[in-house]
Amino acid sequence: MANENNKNQLQVELPKEEMQGRYSNMAMIAHSANDFFIDMILRAPNMPQARVQSRIIMAPQHAKELMLALQENVRRYESTFGEIKLNRPANSNNGIMDFPLPKGQA
Repeated sequence: MANENNKNQLQVELPKEEMQGRYSNMAMIAHSANDFFIDMILRAPNMPQARVQSRIIMAPQHAKELMLALQENVRRYESTFGEIKLNRPANSNNGIMDFPLPKGQA
């Protein structure tokens, strides 16, 4: 039985250059009939341009699996740490998630 469990385990490699990750405070999501495109963007305050940090392309089935996994993880997070407050207009569902930046002070 233990050998069967070991056969089904997936070993995931995380290269050193990816260990730090990429910070994103904005995301753009688009789709075609076959693929979802998720651009993770870094937007700096008072800058007219933003830079894509990473692009993820996935099948619609995988996009839905990701959505469900995120929903479950947000539920777990909120049950431990409390509700996550959103700072965006209620009807801003245009495929762009613009995470508001805090106002800087000197």
